[in-house]
Amino acid sequence: MKKKLLLIFCALPLLSMAATQPDSAKKASALMAPHSTTIATRLPHHLSFQLEGGTQGVGGDLRYGAFQRASFRLGASFIPVTANNALSLPGFQSTNSISVNFYNIHLLADMVPFKGARGLRIVAGGAYLYKADGGLNVIPTGSYTYGNTTVTGTDIGNLNMNISWKGIAPYLGLGLFRSFPSHVFNFNLDLGTYYLSQPQTHIIGTGLLSDNYQLEPQFNNNLKEYRWLPVLQLNFNFKLK
Repeated sequence: MKKKLLLIFCALPLLSMAATQPDSAKKASALMAPHSTTIATRLPHHLSFQLEGGTQGVGGDLRYGAFQRASFRLGASFIPVTANNALSLPGFQSTNSISVNFYNIHLLADMVPFKGARGLRIVAGGAYLYKADGGLNVIPTGSYTYGNTTVTGTDIGNLNMNISWKGIAPYLGLGLFRSFPSHVFNFNLDLGTYYLSQPQTHIIGTGLLSDNYQLEPQFNNNLKEYRWLPVLQLNFNFKLK
């Protein structure tokens, strides 16, 4: 009888430990859960695609949320504009055309500086402008008399002027409104500027205008400060993940 009582008293602590084991496991799981949630919040890995339009043209970006307050976007934009007979010179008849072509591939980083203001972002990065130029082509028409000499448009010749900013351009600006939509879609704004490469001028003339290539150094000097490309852009952002 004494031996049976002794065995019962020895078994009681073991039974107590076995009964409390599930509660301990629950507590351990409860302690680990917030940590896992924190990691998931810290690395959201959002993914979206945006269509954009503004002063740098139209295009699209793929956005990737690498961290809670930082994301990256890779995209391209282009602006092809051509205007015919937009230039009018008094006393001079001509047909002319003006063209502007800016095509770029860009990589930008969006950073939220203040935790409580996720709608404000600092945007930095750069672009490669593989085509960035403006051109003017003038073809004189009609006849012109200078003293006893009459010249025609064919005698005067044609003039073609081209200015190029092709190259790498750093970017700095601000982003307004959230980078990623909470549900399916949102929009946001970009305000900033590219700092372009120093422009290079190329002038080709025929006939009486063939010597105008000599003006290239003067044009390059006059345009050397024209290196800022302001950006005002509206983005339509679609959630992918």
